[in-house]
Amino acid sequence: MAAVTLTIGVDVGGTKVAGGVVDDAGAVLVQTRRDTPADDVAKTRDVIIEVVTELAAGHAVEAVGIGAAGWIDASRSTVLFAPNLAWRDEPLRTYVGDATGLPVIVENDGNVAAWAEFRYGAARDADDSMVMFTIGTGVGGGIVLGGDLVRGANGIAAELGHMLTVPDGHQCGCGRLGCIEQYASGSALVRFARAAARQEPHRAAALLELADGEAELITGPMVTAAAKGGDPVSTEAFAQVGRWLGTSLADMAQILDPQVLVVGGGVIDAGDLLLGPTRRSFAEALAQRSRLPVAEVRPAELGNTAGVIGAADLARRI
Repeated sequence: MAAVTLTIGVDVGGTKVAGGVVDDAGAVLVQTRRDTPADDVAKTRDVIIEVVTELAAGHAVEAVGIGAAGWIDASRSTVLFAPNLAWRDEPLRTYVGDATGLPVIVENDGNVAAWAEFRYGAARDADDSMVMFTIGTGVGGGIVLGGDLVRGANGIAAELGHMLTVPDGHQCGCGRLGCIEQYASGSALVRFARAAARQEPHRAAALLELADGEAELITGPMVTAAAKGGDPVSTEAFAQVGRWLGTSLADMAQILDPQVLVVGGGVIDAGDLLLGPTRRSFAEALAQRSRLPVAEVRPAELGNTAGVIGAADLARRI
């Protein structure tokens, strides 16, 4: 029987640094977390080293994987830019490796989550390919083809949230107009709900009650709660997000023909409120392919642990 190998996965976001020791079956054996001092490069780096050092002290780990919300270079060593952190051309692999004495790999957070779902989550029965959209405040994702993450020539492939969806549409944070992030994200969900609540307050009574009667105070969790209770405006907001997301998933099916399509991120907590209209839109967009095999659309399974599990598994492959 082969010996079990242990690695550390670290998920670095704008508010927290979460770490865990993960075995080669994808099980998280122990976890720890710290707040992220996002505006201080040195302190953020030190927090990551603290997390790794704490976890390594109690387990014989072989390597460290770090998932970071930002653009990572092709060598998986430097954070080129992180929108929610102070990192600019940060040689993170070198710093953490020198401080801990362990091999280190750095990868984009969307990629590590996608890898976790491919290996141990919703697409674990796939052996070749998967596309994952992560629906949170924005839209991220990852692509696996031929059993490997698609990283691109410069390490920054699979920015799925910035595919053009509506020409001359809403302004996106990336500078373009009409990206899918502006139509299929948690932020878009809130924008749709607020606009409808202002225009038809009588149809948004339950939602507005949660927001103290103020449309501008509506949040994503409020939309989810109201939709689960049958609020028409909230349900329709999910339908709009699902319609746009379904068309983008159909584009991925047409371009890449993956085995599985996975939808993850915080908005997936709404379940069929999102997945129902997403799957309908997906099927309608591919109506002419009805005689051909097509990927199944599935919800992600690993939730908040995906970043830790995916980063740790990639570290096992250094």
